[in-house]
Formats: sequence, structure tokens, C-alpha cells
Amino acid sequence: MEALQSLLSGFGVALQPVNLFWAFLGSALGTAIGVLPGIGPALTIALLLPVTVQIAPTSAFIMFAGILYGAMYGGSTTSILLNAPGESGSMMTALEGNKMARAGRGAAALATAAIGSFVAGTLATLALSFVAPAIAELAFVLGPADYFALMVLAFTSVSVVLGASRVRGFTSLFLGLSMGVVGIDGQTGQARLTFGSADLLDGIELTVVLVSLFAVGEILYVASRYAKAPPRINPLAGGTWMTGQDWKRSWKPWLRGTALGFPIGALPTGGTEIPTFLSYAIERKLSKHPEEFGHGAIEGVAGPEAANNAAAAGVLVPLLTLGLPTSATAAVLLAAFQSYGLQPGPFLFANSGELVWGLIASLYIGNLMLLVLNLPLVGMWVRLLLIPRPYLYAGILVFALVGIWGVANSWTDLALMFGIGLMGYAMRVYDFPIAPVLIGLILGPMAETQLRRALAVGEGDPLILVSTPVSATLFALALAALVLPWLLRRLKRAA
Repeated sequence: MEALQSLLSGFGVALQPVNLFWAFLGSALGTAIGVLPGIGPALTIALLLPVTVQIAPTSAFIMFAGILYGAMYGGSTTSILLNAPGESGSMMTALEGNKMARAGRGAAALATAAIGSFVAGTLATLALSFVAPAIAELAFVLGPADYFALMVLAFTSVSVVLGASRVRGFTSLFLGLSMGVVGIDGQTGQARLTFGSADLLDGIELTVVLVSLFAVGEILYVASRYAKAPPRINPLAGGTWMTGQDWKRSWKPWLRGTALGFPIGALPTGGTEIPTFLSYAIERKLSKHPEEFGHGAIEGVAGPEAANNAAAAGVLVPLLTLGLPTSATAAVLLAAFQSYGLQPGPFLFANSGELVWGLIASLYIGNLMLLVLNLPLVGMWVRLLLIPRPYLYAGILVFALVGIWGVANSWTDLALMFGIGLMGYAMRVYDFPIAPVLIGLILGPMAETQLRRALAVGEGDPLILVSTPVSATLFALALAALVLPWLLRRLKRAA
């Protein structure tokens, strides 16, 4: 009851005209930023920090929350239409969404992504309002072995599910893992795989790899086959809205994605990547139309996009309750709190209740604003595909260059962009899945850290990795994902 009263008082703050203006500005800006490959919410908020020092803290954070959610919505647009996700959480959406767009069903893909984002964002914000402290307690329950097991499950499930074969899936995964260990080893201080380059001591930026594999690789692939390309499909051939069958196939993935995204996003090392990977794998297993996956299954858009937005709300739980940032955006938000002389943690709700509950209430309002902003624009966004491809992809390449240069002003990053882009082109030609590369890059360093911590606790005994019920269960699921499909195929042949 106390939480409900606090939330109602938060709505009194968020519904003030000045705060509504900042919420709308943040939502619109976030959507625009999400559409641009390589420029995410973390970079945007960081750039705006010096500008917002004259704004009241509550208004500033309401705008930042709008940018965070808006970028999630905008990221799905380029993922679906151009196969160029600007954020790691949108890359699973690109797998099926872009295939739908190529089949003339881009409007349905955008609509299910927008509605799924709204449903997941609203339910996750409800959870943030009422169960955040309880979920934050999980951070103290799960140990290093549990986190390592969770990441192994993500590695195996996605590598097995994606791609034409397991060999290609795991090859892609190990490519990502090898890129993930580039830089200085956090425990020994030794440089690894830097080849004498000082620019690589901090590792390879995720944004560089993300934009290179998807955007640059896609551009090279399209350019190499442009002369032999089949006649362009009308992007509105499938209609400008979702059919009844689309609704029927989407609502369960929306709920399952939310149920996965929020609790995992609320955990340290959770983020938006693991729930979106797992959501895609689950939807592929549960779908009544598994043959459509890889060719444009709407469940593969609805589930991961819901998980993505639910995880974005989940990331705020450890930030607000423990002062613990679990993503790049959360780290920038922590810096923003500190710039206003505020320290997120257990006392933030007591000392700055008006700001916190106004921020939480603004998430509901921002979600509604984003739905109203994005749904009517579905038909307009799809018409981007009517732009002649040489102009369209040239524009994407320019934005990708600007985005990568803006991250660190590094020529090494630009060289990596084109090198990894060539690798993305080769992977596309020879049908190697791209998502496992990103999984290895994102989760590899985290998995290494948790493995080392677990072995340190167990004094080198590997059995420590299966010493808890949670870790044993997760490893069993990972083994099942690896062995069961092979076993079922053998049994089917024997029958």
C-alpha cells in the first residue's frame, strides 16, 4: 500500500506540464537516436549531461528515462527494416524482423515490436514499482558459479539454435569469445591479443562489432549482389497492420519475453542480451511454426523485443536500490545522479522520494507516448525500403562511420569496422550465424570473471561450478540443449 501511495504521488510529479514536456522530448530524441546505427542511449545521455546541469534533477532524469526507452523502440526500426541494430538488445529482433520486411511484412513486424515493447515496458515498470527490492535481493543469493552457468546456458542454447549447423554456430561463438579477450586482463594486468597496439588495450568496442557485422556486412553483401538482385518486393504487400493471426501468435511471446527480461535485467551481469537470446531460443522451441524461423517468424520479433524492453526497466532495479550499474547506460545514469549530488542506493527512496517515484511514474507515461508516437509512423518507416538501395545503404554507411568515430575518435576503430565488416560479409555468404559472435563478445569477459571467482572460492576445485542447485540445474539445461536435438534425430532415424 505504501508503494501505491508513493507511485500516485510520483504521477503528481510526472504529470506536471514541464515534466510532460521533458518526457516527450526524451522519448522523441531516444527514438531518433535508436534509429541511427552506432549511437545508443548511453552516448546520448553522456553528451547531454553538460547541457542538463541547469535543469531540475527530476526533469533531467525523466528526460533520460525517455531516451532510454525511446532508443529501445527506435532500435527495433532499423533492426527490422535495414538489418542494422544500433543496440545489442535489438540484434535478435533483426534476425526475424528483417526477413519479415524482405517478405513485405515490415509493417506487421514493426507493429508487434512496438506493441510488445509497450506491454513489456508497462508490466516491467509495474514490477519495478512493487517488487524491485525483492528482485534486487537475488543479487545476494546467486553466486559466481550460478552466473557462470547462466552464461554457459546462453552460449549453448543460441549456438545450437542458430545457424545451419552446430559447427558453424560454435565457430561463430568462439570468434566472439576471442574478440572478447582482447585487451588488458583485469586480474593479471597482462595485455592479450593487442599485437602491440595501444588502442586495443581497452578491448574491442561492442558498438564497433555490432555495426560492422550487421550494417557494414549487410551493405557489402547487398552491393556484391545488386546487379543480380531479384525485383524489389513491395514493403507494404503484407498490409500496414497486424492480422488476427499475427495477434494470436504474438501475445504469448510478449508475456514470456517480459517474464524473462525483467528478472534477468535486474541481476548484476544480466543486461538486455541474455534475456533476448533466451527468448528467441524459447520461442523457436515453442512455436507451432518452427519452419518459419530463419525466414521471418513473428514470434522471433515479439518475444525478444518484449524481453529487451523489460530488461531495460530491470536494469533500473540494481541502479536505484543498490547503486549498482549493470549496463553502459546505467553507468552513465549513475554518473548523472552523482553530478546532482545524489547517491543511488537504499537511502535514495527515503531521501529523494519525489525524484525516484516521479521517475518511475514517468516510465508509464513515456511508454504510452512512445506507443502513440511509433504506431502511426509504422507505414512511414516501412516506406524507407522504397528508397533506391544505393542511396539507402550509402546513408547507412555514413551514419555508421559517424557513430563509430563518435565513440572514441579512433582510426583503429574505423579499421576494425571495415575488417570486421568483411568478416560479416564472409559469414553472410557462407551462412555462419552472426548472433553467437556477439554473444561471445558480450558475455565472454563476464563468464571468464565469474569462472575465476568461482574457482577462487572453491580453491581450484571444478566441482564448485555445480555445487548449488541453481548452477546444477542451469548446466543440466545447457547439456540438454546440446544433446537432446542430436538424440532425438538419432531416435527418429532408428524408428
